[in-house]
Amino acid sequence: YIHIDVMDGMYVPQISFGGPVIKALRPLTDAVFDVQMMVEEPGRYVEEYARLGADIITVHAEACKHLDRVIQQIRACGKKAAVALNPATPLSVLDYVLEEIDMVLLMTVNPGFGGQKYISYCDEKIRALRAMIDERGLDVRIEIDGGVKASNIKRLADCGVDIFVAGSAVFEGDITANMKEIMEQLD
Repeated sequence: YIHIDVMDGMYVPQISFGGPVIKALRPLTDAVFDVQMMVEEPGRYVEEYARLGADIITVHAEACKHLDRVIQQIRACGKKAAVALNPATPLSVLDYVLEEIDMVLLMTVNPGFGGQKYISYCDEKIRALRAMIDERGLDVRIEIDGGVKASNIKRLADCGVDIFVAGSAVFEGDITANMKEIMEQLD
């Protein structure tokens, strides 16, 4: 499972070149490519990233003029659809589309920069989303991105998180030791 950020320098201040990365990596692995589109009007890029090999395409609700249309566009490409919400964006944005998606990515930091501190009120948001999904009897995964560390990962799993995006916690320092520490917390 590989989480790939695509950033346009407009929706978030950073720029990344996701397309060439996906194109280069896809022939080398069958791993799931979870592509997070941190771009303005992500619908413009859905078909391209589907063709390049994305398995899951995540769009930020805040960046979509017509969220339902973009979700249907992802589905039409035969890919799993996910919606990302920034920390202060209310869960009510998902009220009418939750049944149409496979995953919700909750940003637990403000998007665009690595190494930020986890925003504490996101614990309650995760629990509320888990309750919303369970009350509707849906098979929708919860992914979080931002501030995930060995010291908080168990608590976050207990809140209802299924998938963790961990950048700095893994890649700063000894990667093997960092992964061992994280995995021990989840056992």
